[in-house]
Amino acid sequence: MGSFDFITFFFLIAAVVIFLQLRSVLGRRTGSERPPFDPYSPREVSKGPEGADNGKVVQLPRRESAVEDESRYAAIDAVAKAGTPLNGQLRALSDADRSFNPEDFVNGAKMAYEMIVMAFADGDRKTLKGLLSREVYEGFDAAISEREAKGEVVKSTFVGIEKADITHAEIKDNEENITVRIISQLISATYDKQGKLIDGDADSVAEVNDLWTFSRDIRSRDPNWKLIATEN
Repeated sequence: MGSFDFITFFFLIAAVVIFLQLRSVLGRRTGSERPPFDPYSPREVSKGPEGADNGKVVQLPRRESAVEDESRYAAIDAVAKAGTPLNGQLRALSDADRSFNPEDFVNGAKMAYEMIVMAFADGDRKTLKGLLSREVYEGFDAAISEREAKGEVVKSTFVGIEKADITHAEIKDNEENITVRIISQLISATYDKQGKLIDGDADSVAEVNDLWTFSRDIRSRDPNWKLIATEN
């Protein structure tokens, strides 16, 4: 019995000594210990690697991929054959203005064409001022004023646009300029102050062939284009 108590007491003393040594080496928990790092934890991913700048990292602008470039160029190739001068002009314009899309531009030019033609016939200066450059507006305004002074009245019906094609594109002094050939059908008749027909035909559709140039400041946030030149 005495031998058993001695052995038990010996192991008890050894256990106490080992516990004290481990405690001195490993330390004690205080409640403020950092949890072990888990690389797959959402919290750790959001915090980033140790020593990150906590929100002060500067994000570099994303480079447009070659796939996106080809997508833009494919839209241009659809309206101008690859390798032609016009295709090169449109690609250069697209490189300078990433928002440019030739199909969208032509659709917008057709809408603007109809609005301008009808506004001129109706003498609607307010609409014209928003769609024309200052120089072109002055020419349209002078023609309307002359017509009004003579008491003449224009009656027009816009039938539609048969064809609209881009013929030239360039960037000049931060201005992107695009020329469009538009073939339209229009019924137009001009009457004098006595109501006598002096120009056009109220019963016949006339084909009109116009060459219009639209312009936009490439630095502007305003997406709208303005008519800067006309030629029949």
